[in-house]
Amino acid sequence: MSVPILETRALHKNFGALQVACEINFRLEKGARHALIGPNGAGKTSFVNLLTGVLRPSAGRVLLDGEDITRLAQAERARRGIARTFQINELFRGLTVLENVCLAVGERSGACNNLWRPAGAAAGRPVIDEALGLLEALRIREDALKRVSELPYGRQRLVEIAIALGQRPRVLLLDEPAAGVPSAESHIILEVIERLPKDIAVLIIEHDMDVVFRFARRITVLVAGAILTEGTPQDIAADQQVREVYLGTPAHD
Repeated sequence: MSVPILETRALHKNFGALQVACEINFRLEKGARHALIGPNGAGKTSFVNLLTGVLRPSAGRVLLDGEDITRLAQAERARRGIARTFQINELFRGLTVLENVCLAVGERSGACNNLWRPAGAAAGRPVIDEALGLLEALRIREDALKRVSELPYGRQRLVEIAIALGQRPRVLLLDEPAAGVPSAESHIILEVIERLPKDIAVLIIEHDMDVVFRFARRITVLVAGAILTEGTPQDIAADQQVREVYLGTPAHD
């Protein structure tokens, strides 16, 4: 069996008597298109916070490409290739779209000290060109010089994905990328996700089952901080337990 790009082994997290992760054994394969679903309060965002280093586990291990990263800080995990978006975006709303993405590219490449030179400066040009390329790939290059605050929310989510891709991740964790996006624009988010480079392993946390079943090749169901089941979209759609606790269909119909 090949080494997964991201793995947890017997992962636990308690806040006093409150348990948000219980014996989670999870594998994200290289190049995966994987979804994590579960009812409100299941511990999905807490699990992502454990993967990214925002939270430290009470017990268990997190491995990146076979290397134990359990004790590494959030910034070091990002440098090693784990990028994420947030349920509520965390953009610099007073800066332009291009400036936001340049900050991510510059931080990764070590060129941050040169970002505010004139655009034609040799040291800053590669960062700007890479940022513009990301905006082009996500079809928002025409927004490059607009302030983030001027954009509709759906396009702000695309900027957040561009920032994450600017880190050149090996693993991309998308926490409800369609949350708050008007239904008329949600298809844009999904189309962008579907076009992401195939070598990036993507884990999406999402409540919208249309998005999940269109995107995922494998789905993990989390309930009360523990994995209930995992399988293909067809397996999950047919699973009576899942239908009862999450999809809203009685166990016997």
